[in-house]
Amino acid sequence: MISSLATATGDPVEAVAGTGQLVTAALVGIAVLVVAITFFKVHPFLALILGSLTVGAIAARDMLDVVDSFSTGVGDTVSGVGVLIALGAMFGKLLADSGGADQIVDTIVGRSSPRMLPWSMAAIGAIIGLPMFFEIGLVLLMPVIFLVAKRAERSIISLGIPALAGLSAMHGFVPPHPGPLAAIDAVGANLGLTLGLGILVAIPTIVVSGPVFARFADRWVPVPAGDLYDASSDKRERRPSFAATLATVLLPVVLMMAKAFGDILVDEGTTLRSVLDFIGEPFVALLIAVIVAIFTFGIATGMSKDEVSDVLSSSLPPIAGIILIVGAGGGFKQTLIDTGIAQVVAEFVEDSGVSVLLIAWLVAVVIRLATGSATVATVTAAGIMKPIADGLPAGEVSLLVLAIGAGSVFFSHVNDAGFWLVKEYFGLSVGQTIKSWSIMETVLSVSGLLAVLALDVVI
Repeated sequence: MISSLATATGDPVEAVAGTGQLVTAALVGIAVLVVAITFFKVHPFLALILGSLTVGAIAARDMLDVVDSFSTGVGDTVSGVGVLIALGAMFGKLLADSGGADQIVDTIVGRSSPRMLPWSMAAIGAIIGLPMFFEIGLVLLMPVIFLVAKRAERSIISLGIPALAGLSAMHGFVPPHPGPLAAIDAVGANLGLTLGLGILVAIPTIVVSGPVFARFADRWVPVPAGDLYDASSDKRERRPSFAATLATVLLPVVLMMAKAFGDILVDEGTTLRSVLDFIGEPFVALLIAVIVAIFTFGIATGMSKDEVSDVLSSSLPPIAGIILIVGAGGGFKQTLIDTGIAQVVAEFVEDSGVSVLLIAWLVAVVIRLATGSATVATVTAAGIMKPIADGLPAGEVSLLVLAIGAGSVFFSHVNDAGFWLVKEYFGLSVGQTIKSWSIMETVLSVSGLLAVLALDVVI
Protein backbone atom coordinates (compact mmCIF):
# COMPACT_ATOMS: atom_id res chain seq x y z
CA MET A 1 0.00 0.00 0.00
CA ILE A 2 1.20 3.49 -0.82
CA SER A 3 0.30 5.85 1.97
CA SER A 4 2.64 8.54 0.81
CA LEU A 5 5.30 9.03 -1.80
CA ALA A 6 8.12 6.57 -1.79
CA THR A 7 11.68 7.71 -2.18
CA ALA A 8 13.13 7.25 -5.65
CA THR A 9 16.07 4.86 -5.57
CA GLY A 10 17.36 5.59 -9.03
CA ASP A 11 20.53 7.63 -9.39
CA PRO A 12 19.68 11.32 -9.15
CA VAL A 13 20.23 13.44 -12.21
CA GLU A 14 22.82 16.15 -11.71
CA ALA A 15 21.01 19.35 -12.66
CA VAL A 16 22.87 22.25 -14.27
CA ALA A 17 20.34 24.87 -13.12
CA GLY A 18 18.77 25.55 -9.74
CA THR A 19 15.41 24.19 -8.63
CA GLY A 20 13.50 27.38 -9.47
CA GLN A 21 14.99 27.50 -12.94
CA LEU A 22 14.17 23.83 -13.55
CA VAL A 23 10.55 24.27 -12.45
CA THR A 24 10.31 27.32 -14.71
CA ALA A 25 11.76 25.27 -17.58
CA ALA A 26 9.14 22.55 -17.08
CA LEU A 27 6.23 24.98 -16.85
CA VAL A 28 7.30 27.00 -19.87
CA GLY A 29 8.02 23.85 -21.87
CA ILE A 30 4.54 22.48 -21.15
CA ALA A 31 3.07 25.92 -21.92
CA VAL A 32 4.81 25.92 -25.31
CA LEU A 33 3.37 22.45 -25.91
CA VAL A 34 -0.14 23.57 -24.97
CA VAL A 35 -0.08 26.80 -26.98
CA ALA A 36 1.36 25.11 -30.05
CA ILE A 37 -1.28 22.36 -30.06
CA THR A 38 -4.29 24.36 -28.90
CA PHE A 39 -3.91 27.78 -30.47
CA PHE A 40 -1.60 27.29 -33.44
CA LYS A 41 -2.87 23.79 -34.29
CA VAL A 42 0.68 22.47 -34.57
CA HIS A 43 0.88 18.69 -34.89
CA PRO A 44 1.68 17.16 -31.47
CA PHE A 45 4.84 15.57 -32.90
CA LEU A 46 6.31 18.98 -33.74
CA ALA A 47 4.91 20.54 -30.57
CA LEU A 48 6.67 17.96 -28.42
CA ILE A 49 9.96 18.69 -30.18
CA LEU A 50 9.55 22.42 -29.57
CA GLY A 51 8.58 21.80 -25.95
CA SER A 52 11.66 19.64 -25.41
CA LEU A 53 14.00 22.23 -26.90
CA THR A 54 12.39 24.92 -24.76
CA VAL A 55 12.84 22.87 -21.58
CA GLY A 56 16.50 22.24 -22.38
CA ALA A 57 17.24 25.86 -23.23
CA ILE A 58 15.68 27.32 -20.07
CA ALA A 59 17.30 24.60 -17.94
CA ALA A 60 20.68 25.80 -19.28
CA ARG A 61 21.64 22.49 -20.84
CA ASP A 62 23.91 22.28 -23.86
CA MET A 63 21.48 22.19 -26.81
CA LEU A 64 23.31 19.32 -28.49
CA ASP A 65 22.80 17.33 -25.30
CA VAL A 66 19.10 18.23 -25.40
CA VAL A 67 18.86 16.94 -28.96
CA ASP A 68 20.69 13.78 -27.90
CA SER A 69 18.29 13.27 -24.96
CA PHE A 70 15.27 13.77 -27.17
CA SER A 71 16.61 11.39 -29.85
CA THR A 72 17.41 8.75 -27.25
CA GLY A 73 13.93 9.02 -25.79
CA VAL A 74 12.32 8.71 -29.22
CA GLY A 75 14.43 5.69 -30.11
CA ASP A 76 13.82 3.89 -26.84
CA THR A 77 10.08 4.53 -26.95
CA VAL A 78 9.54 3.57 -30.57
CA SER A 79 11.65 0.42 -30.19
CA GLY A 80 9.64 -0.57 -27.13
CA VAL A 81 6.17 0.52 -28.21
CA GLY A 82 6.11 1.23 -31.96
CA VAL A 83 6.23 -2.39 -33.09
CA LEU A 84 3.45 -3.29 -30.66
CA ILE A 85 1.24 -0.49 -32.00
CA ALA A 86 1.85 -1.75 -35.55
CA LEU A 87 0.94 -5.32 -34.65
CA GLY A 88 -2.15 -4.10 -32.79
CA ALA A 89 -3.22 -2.12 -35.85
CA MET A 90 -2.85 -5.19 -38.08
CA PHE A 91 -4.90 -7.25 -35.66
CA GLY A 92 -7.63 -4.63 -35.41
CA LYS A 93 -7.86 -4.23 -39.18
CA LEU A 94 -8.28 -7.97 -39.67
CA LEU A 95 -10.98 -8.01 -36.98
CA ALA A 96 -12.86 -5.17 -38.65
CA ASP A 97 -12.58 -6.24 -42.30
CA SER A 98 -13.41 -9.88 -41.62
CA GLY A 99 -16.74 -9.00 -40.03
CA GLY A 100 -15.52 -10.33 -36.69
CA ALA A 101 -16.43 -7.09 -34.92
CA ASP A 102 -19.92 -7.28 -36.45
CA GLN A 103 -20.20 -10.87 -35.24
CA ILE A 104 -19.45 -9.84 -31.66
CA VAL A 105 -21.99 -7.03 -31.83
CA ASP A 106 -24.74 -9.07 -33.47
CA THR A 107 -24.33 -12.00 -31.07
CA ILE A 108 -24.33 -9.97 -27.87
CA VAL A 109 -27.12 -7.59 -28.91
CA GLY A 110 -29.21 -10.47 -30.27
CA ARG A 111 -29.17 -12.17 -26.89
CA SER A 112 -29.95 -9.08 -24.82
CA SER A 113 -33.29 -8.00 -23.45
CA PRO A 114 -34.24 -4.31 -23.89
CA ARG A 115 -33.45 -3.71 -20.23
CA MET A 116 -29.96 -5.16 -20.62
CA LEU A 117 -29.08 -3.32 -23.83
CA PRO A 118 -26.97 -0.57 -22.15
CA TRP A 119 -24.96 -3.24 -20.34
CA SER A 120 -24.56 -5.19 -23.56
CA MET A 121 -23.35 -2.08 -25.40
CA ALA A 122 -20.80 -1.47 -22.63
CA ALA A 123 -19.54 -5.04 -23.02
CA ILE A 124 -19.33 -4.62 -26.79
CA GLY A 125 -17.40 -1.37 -26.42
CA ALA A 126 -14.94 -3.04 -24.05
CA ILE A 127 -14.41 -6.12 -26.23
CA ILE A 128 -14.06 -4.14 -29.45
CA GLY A 129 -11.90 -1.61 -27.61
CA LEU A 130 -9.48 -4.25 -26.34
CA PRO A 131 -7.56 -4.65 -29.63
CA MET A 132 -8.65 -1.46 -31.43
CA PHE A 133 -7.81 2.22 -31.17
CA PHE A 134 -10.62 4.45 -29.91
CA GLU A 135 -11.28 6.19 -33.22
CA ILE A 136 -11.52 2.92 -35.17
CA GLY A 137 -13.80 1.37 -32.56
CA LEU A 138 -16.04 4.44 -32.62
CA VAL A 139 -16.42 4.32 -36.40
CA LEU A 140 -17.23 0.61 -36.22
CA LEU A 141 -19.80 0.98 -33.47
CA MET A 142 -21.69 4.06 -34.65
CA PRO A 143 -23.95 2.28 -37.18
CA VAL A 144 -24.66 -0.39 -34.58
CA ILE A 145 -25.54 2.16 -31.89
CA PHE A 146 -27.99 3.90 -34.21
CA LEU A 147 -29.52 0.65 -35.48
CA VAL A 148 -30.04 -0.82 -32.02
CA ALA A 149 -31.37 2.49 -30.67
CA LYS A 150 -33.85 2.74 -33.53
CA ARG A 151 -35.08 -0.84 -33.20
CA ALA A 152 -35.38 -0.61 -29.42
CA GLU A 153 -36.87 2.93 -29.63
CA ARG A 154 -34.18 4.20 -27.28
CA SER A 155 -32.13 7.39 -27.25
CA ILE A 156 -28.68 7.06 -28.80
CA ILE A 157 -27.24 8.53 -25.61
CA SER A 158 -28.67 5.70 -23.51
CA LEU A 159 -26.82 3.14 -25.65
CA GLY A 160 -23.97 5.20 -27.04
CA ILE A 161 -22.55 6.36 -23.70
CA PRO A 162 -22.07 2.79 -22.38
CA ALA A 163 -20.33 1.78 -25.62
CA LEU A 164 -18.07 4.83 -25.51
CA ALA A 165 -17.25 4.14 -21.85
CA GLY A 166 -16.09 0.64 -22.78
CA LEU A 167 -13.95 1.97 -25.62
CA SER A 168 -12.44 4.80 -23.59
CA ALA A 169 -11.66 2.66 -20.55
CA MET A 170 -9.74 0.17 -22.67
CA HIS A 171 -7.89 3.05 -24.33
CA GLY A 172 -6.85 4.53 -20.99
CA PHE A 173 -6.12 1.47 -18.86
CA VAL A 174 -5.31 -1.61 -20.90
CA PRO A 175 -2.34 -2.45 -23.13
CA PRO A 176 -1.72 -2.81 -26.08
CA HIS A 177 -3.12 0.72 -26.41
CA PRO A 178 -0.40 3.36 -27.01
CA GLY A 179 -0.85 5.34 -23.78
CA PRO A 180 -0.64 2.43 -21.29
CA LEU A 181 2.18 0.82 -23.30
CA ALA A 182 4.20 4.03 -23.32
CA ALA A 183 3.65 4.56 -19.59
CA ILE A 184 4.63 0.97 -18.82
CA ASP A 185 7.78 1.41 -20.86
CA ALA A 186 8.59 4.78 -19.26
CA VAL A 187 8.32 3.70 -15.62
CA GLY A 188 9.42 0.10 -16.06
CA ALA A 189 6.14 -1.51 -15.00
CA ASN A 190 5.40 -5.22 -15.40
CA LEU A 191 3.14 -5.47 -18.44
CA GLY A 192 1.27 -8.63 -17.47
CA LEU A 193 0.57 -7.37 -13.97
CA THR A 194 -0.52 -3.96 -15.30
CA LEU A 195 -2.79 -5.66 -17.82
CA GLY A 196 -4.48 -7.74 -15.14
CA LEU A 197 -4.90 -4.83 -12.76
CA GLY A 198 -6.02 -2.63 -15.67
CA ILE A 199 -8.88 -4.99 -16.43
CA LEU A 200 -9.84 -5.05 -12.74
CA VAL A 201 -9.93 -1.25 -12.73
CA ALA A 202 -11.74 -1.02 -16.07
CA ILE A 203 -14.71 -3.22 -15.09
CA PRO A 204 -16.20 -1.09 -12.26
CA THR A 205 -15.14 2.06 -14.09
CA ILE A 206 -17.11 1.05 -17.19
CA VAL A 207 -20.14 0.16 -15.08
CA VAL A 208 -20.20 3.55 -13.34
CA SER A 209 -19.38 5.74 -16.35
CA GLY A 210 -21.36 3.60 -18.81
CA PRO A 211 -24.79 2.11 -17.97
CA VAL A 212 -25.14 3.96 -14.65
CA PHE A 213 -24.15 7.42 -15.90
CA ALA A 214 -26.12 6.90 -19.13
CA ARG A 215 -29.36 7.04 -17.13
CA PHE A 216 -28.61 10.63 -16.18
CA ALA A 217 -27.08 11.65 -19.50
CA ASP A 218 -30.16 10.36 -21.30
CA ARG A 219 -32.32 12.82 -19.36
CA TRP A 220 -29.95 15.73 -20.00
CA VAL A 221 -29.44 15.00 -23.71
CA PRO A 222 -32.42 13.08 -25.15
CA VAL A 223 -31.41 12.39 -28.76
CA PRO A 224 -33.48 9.95 -30.84
CA ALA A 225 -31.64 7.65 -33.24
CA GLY A 226 -33.20 9.06 -36.40
CA ASP A 227 -31.79 7.95 -39.74
CA LEU A 228 -28.25 9.29 -39.59
CA TYR A 229 -26.78 5.89 -40.39
CA ASP A 230 -27.78 3.21 -42.82
CA ALA A 231 -27.59 -0.11 -41.05
CA SER A 232 -27.19 -2.00 -44.32
CA SER A 233 -23.43 -1.37 -44.47
CA ASP A 234 -21.25 -3.76 -46.40
CA LYS A 235 -21.00 -7.17 -44.75
CA ARG A 236 -18.88 -10.16 -45.71
CA GLU A 237 -20.86 -13.20 -46.73
CA ARG A 238 -18.68 -15.36 -44.49
CA ARG A 239 -17.79 -14.12 -41.05
CA PRO A 240 -15.82 -15.81 -38.30
CA SER A 241 -17.94 -17.46 -35.64
CA PHE A 242 -18.52 -15.67 -32.36
CA ALA A 243 -16.47 -18.27 -30.47
CA ALA A 244 -13.54 -18.02 -32.88
CA THR A 245 -13.69 -14.23 -32.85
CA LEU A 246 -13.80 -13.91 -29.08
CA ALA A 247 -11.04 -16.50 -28.62
CA THR A 248 -8.80 -14.67 -31.09
CA VAL A 249 -9.46 -11.25 -29.54
CA LEU A 250 -8.64 -12.55 -26.06
CA LEU A 251 -5.61 -14.59 -27.15
CA PRO A 252 -2.92 -11.92 -26.60
CA VAL A 253 -4.47 -11.00 -23.26
CA VAL A 254 -4.43 -14.64 -22.15
CA LEU A 255 -0.81 -15.09 -23.24
CA MET A 256 0.38 -11.98 -21.39
CA MET A 257 -1.63 -12.92 -18.30
CA ALA A 258 -0.14 -16.43 -18.41
CA LYS A 259 3.31 -14.88 -18.21
CA ALA A 260 2.24 -12.77 -15.24
CA PHE A 261 0.91 -15.82 -13.38
CA GLY A 262 4.00 -17.79 -14.39
CA ASP A 263 6.23 -15.18 -12.79
CA ILE A 264 4.36 -15.75 -9.53
CA LEU A 265 3.60 -19.48 -9.53
CA VAL A 266 6.28 -21.23 -11.63
CA ASP A 267 9.88 -21.67 -10.54
CA GLU A 268 12.44 -19.70 -12.49
CA GLY A 269 14.69 -21.73 -14.77
CA THR A 270 12.12 -24.41 -15.59
CA THR A 271 11.03 -25.18 -19.16
CA LEU A 272 7.46 -24.14 -18.44
CA ARG A 273 8.62 -20.79 -17.04
CA SER A 274 10.78 -20.18 -20.13
CA VAL A 275 7.87 -20.96 -22.45
CA LEU A 276 5.47 -18.71 -20.56
CA ASP A 277 8.03 -15.89 -20.48
CA PHE A 278 8.48 -16.17 -24.25
CA ILE A 279 4.86 -16.40 -25.38
CA GLY A 280 3.80 -13.77 -22.84
CA GLU A 281 6.29 -11.19 -24.05
CA PRO A 282 4.04 -8.46 -25.56
CA PHE A 283 5.78 -8.54 -28.94
CA VAL A 284 5.50 -12.34 -29.18
CA ALA A 285 1.92 -12.43 -27.83
CA LEU A 286 0.71 -9.88 -30.37
CA LEU A 287 2.68 -11.54 -33.17
CA ILE A 288 1.04 -14.89 -32.35
CA ALA A 289 -2.37 -13.18 -32.25
CA VAL A 290 -1.82 -11.59 -35.69
CA ILE A 291 -0.72 -14.92 -37.19
CA VAL A 292 -3.76 -16.67 -35.70
CA ALA A 293 -6.01 -13.83 -36.91
CA ILE A 294 -4.70 -14.25 -40.47
CA PHE A 295 -6.34 -17.67 -40.41
CA THR A 296 -9.42 -17.10 -38.20
CA PHE A 297 -10.27 -13.63 -39.58
CA GLY A 298 -8.70 -13.97 -43.01
CA ILE A 299 -8.40 -17.39 -44.65
CA ALA A 300 -11.40 -18.85 -42.77
CA THR A 301 -13.68 -16.06 -44.06
CA GLY A 302 -12.71 -16.57 -47.68
CA MET A 303 -9.99 -13.94 -48.03
CA SER A 304 -7.32 -14.73 -50.57
CA LYS A 305 -3.65 -14.35 -49.73
CA ASP A 306 -3.59 -11.08 -51.68
CA GLU A 307 -6.60 -9.75 -49.76
CA VAL A 308 -5.01 -10.62 -46.43
CA SER A 309 -1.83 -8.88 -47.55
CA ASP A 310 -3.80 -5.79 -48.59
CA VAL A 311 -5.60 -5.66 -45.23
CA LEU A 312 -2.33 -5.86 -43.32
CA SER A 313 -0.69 -3.23 -45.53
CA SER A 314 -3.61 -0.80 -45.23
CA SER A 315 -3.53 -1.02 -41.44
CA LEU A 316 -0.14 0.68 -41.12
CA PRO A 317 -0.40 4.16 -42.74
CA PRO A 318 -3.15 5.42 -40.37
CA ILE A 319 -1.00 4.71 -37.28
CA ALA A 320 2.15 6.50 -38.47
CA GLY A 321 1.06 9.69 -36.72
CA ILE A 322 0.31 7.81 -33.49
CA ILE A 323 3.75 6.21 -33.45
CA LEU A 324 5.41 9.59 -34.07
CA ILE A 325 3.44 11.24 -31.25
CA VAL A 326 4.24 8.43 -28.81
CA GLY A 327 7.89 8.52 -29.85
CA ALA A 328 8.11 12.31 -29.46
CA GLY A 329 6.39 11.98 -26.09
CA GLY A 330 9.17 9.61 -25.09
CA GLY A 331 11.70 12.22 -26.24
CA PHE A 332 9.99 14.90 -24.15
CA LYS A 333 9.99 12.53 -21.19
CA GLN A 334 13.70 11.86 -21.55
CA THR A 335 14.42 15.58 -21.73
CA LEU A 336 12.56 16.12 -18.46
CA ILE A 337 14.58 13.34 -16.84
CA ASP A 338 18.00 14.35 -18.17
CA THR A 339 17.60 17.99 -17.15
CA GLY A 340 16.82 16.89 -13.59
CA ILE A 341 13.26 18.22 -13.64
CA ALA A 342 11.66 14.86 -12.95
CA GLN A 343 13.90 14.40 -9.91
CA VAL A 344 12.94 17.84 -8.58
CA VAL A 345 9.25 16.97 -8.95
CA ALA A 346 9.85 13.62 -7.24
CA GLU A 347 11.53 15.26 -4.27
CA PHE A 348 8.77 17.88 -4.00
CA VAL A 349 6.05 15.23 -4.08
CA GLU A 350 7.92 13.08 -1.57
CA ASP A 351 8.10 15.95 0.90
CA SER A 352 4.41 16.76 0.42
CA GLY A 353 3.26 13.49 1.99
CA VAL A 354 0.44 13.18 -0.57
CA SER A 355 -0.37 9.83 -2.19
CA VAL A 356 1.80 9.22 -5.24
CA LEU A 357 -1.25 7.86 -7.06
CA LEU A 358 -3.20 11.05 -6.51
CA ILE A 359 -0.26 13.18 -7.63
CA ALA A 360 0.23 11.06 -10.76
CA TRP A 361 -3.47 11.40 -11.57
CA LEU A 362 -3.40 15.18 -11.05
CA VAL A 363 -0.31 15.61 -13.27
CA ALA A 364 -1.99 13.65 -16.06
CA VAL A 365 -5.24 15.63 -15.59
CA VAL A 366 -3.48 18.98 -15.95
CA ILE A 367 -1.66 17.93 -19.13
CA ARG A 368 -4.82 16.32 -20.54
CA LEU A 369 -6.87 19.48 -19.97
CA ALA A 370 -4.14 21.60 -21.48
CA THR A 371 -3.24 19.55 -24.56
CA GLY A 372 -6.41 17.53 -25.22
CA SER A 373 -4.33 14.42 -25.89
CA ALA A 374 -4.65 11.38 -23.63
CA THR A 375 -1.48 9.90 -25.10
CA VAL A 376 0.59 13.06 -24.58
CA ALA A 377 -0.75 13.34 -21.03
CA THR A 378 0.13 9.72 -20.29
CA VAL A 379 3.66 9.82 -21.70
CA THR A 380 4.54 13.20 -20.13
CA ALA A 381 3.12 12.32 -16.71
CA ALA A 382 4.95 8.98 -16.77
CA GLY A 383 8.22 10.79 -17.49
CA ILE A 384 7.68 13.19 -14.61
CA MET A 385 6.82 10.36 -12.21
CA LYS A 386 9.61 8.00 -13.28
CA PRO A 387 12.06 8.83 -10.45
CA ILE A 388 9.34 7.99 -7.95
CA ALA A 389 8.46 4.75 -9.74
CA ASP A 390 12.07 3.59 -9.50
CA GLY A 391 11.65 3.12 -5.75
CA LEU A 392 8.32 1.28 -5.75
CA PRO A 393 7.44 -2.46 -5.77
CA ALA A 394 6.08 -3.93 -9.01
CA GLY A 395 2.41 -3.85 -7.99
CA GLU A 396 2.58 -0.21 -6.95
CA VAL A 397 4.32 0.78 -10.19
CA SER A 398 1.48 -0.83 -12.13
CA LEU A 399 -1.05 1.12 -10.07
CA LEU A 400 0.94 4.28 -10.84
CA VAL A 401 0.50 3.57 -14.56
CA LEU A 402 -3.25 3.09 -14.07
CA ALA A 403 -3.59 6.31 -12.04
CA ILE A 404 -1.90 8.16 -14.90
CA GLY A 405 -4.22 6.42 -17.36
CA ALA A 406 -7.24 7.54 -15.34
CA GLY A 407 -6.04 11.14 -15.33
CA SER A 408 -5.34 11.06 -19.07
CA VAL A 409 -9.04 10.76 -19.98
CA PHE A 410 -10.34 13.51 -17.68
CA PHE A 411 -12.92 15.92 -19.16
CA SER A 412 -12.45 15.74 -22.92
CA HIS A 413 -13.31 19.16 -24.36
CA VAL A 414 -12.83 21.32 -27.45
CA ASN A 415 -9.06 20.75 -27.78
CA ASP A 416 -9.56 16.98 -28.04
CA ALA A 417 -10.19 15.37 -31.44
CA GLY A 418 -12.35 12.75 -29.72
CA PHE A 419 -14.72 15.50 -28.56
CA TRP A 420 -15.43 16.54 -32.14
CA LEU A 421 -15.71 12.96 -33.37
CA VAL A 422 -18.42 12.23 -30.82
CA LYS A 423 -20.17 15.54 -31.48
CA GLU A 424 -20.38 14.99 -35.23
CA TYR A 425 -21.21 11.28 -35.16
CA PHE A 426 -23.98 11.76 -32.62
CA GLY A 427 -25.23 15.00 -34.19
CA LEU A 428 -24.93 16.95 -30.93
CA SER A 429 -24.34 20.60 -30.12
CA VAL A 430 -21.21 21.60 -28.21
CA GLY A 431 -23.26 21.97 -25.02
CA GLN A 432 -24.86 18.55 -25.46
CA THR A 433 -21.47 16.97 -26.09
CA ILE A 434 -20.12 18.46 -22.87
CA LYS A 435 -23.15 17.27 -20.88
CA SER A 436 -22.80 13.72 -22.21
CA TRP A 437 -19.35 12.79 -23.54
CA SER A 438 -17.21 15.24 -21.52
CA ILE A 439 -18.89 14.45 -18.21
CA MET A 440 -18.76 10.72 -19.01
CA GLU A 441 -14.98 10.99 -19.46
CA THR A 442 -14.74 12.83 -16.15
CA VAL A 443 -16.80 10.18 -14.35
CA LEU A 444 -14.61 7.52 -15.96
CA SER A 445 -11.46 9.31 -14.82
CA VAL A 446 -12.57 9.83 -11.22
CA SER A 447 -14.07 6.35 -10.82
CA GLY A 448 -10.88 4.90 -12.32
CA LEU A 449 -8.81 6.74 -9.73
CA LEU A 450 -11.07 5.49 -6.93
CA ALA A 451 -10.72 1.91 -8.23
CA VAL A 452 -6.93 2.31 -8.28
CA LEU A 453 -6.92 3.68 -4.73
CA ALA A 454 -9.11 0.76 -3.64
CA LEU A 455 -6.65 -1.73 -5.13
CA ASP A 456 -3.83 0.13 -3.39
CA VAL A 457 -5.35 -0.85 -0.06
CA VAL A 458 -4.90 -4.57 -0.76
CA ILE A 459 -1.66 -4.59 -2.80
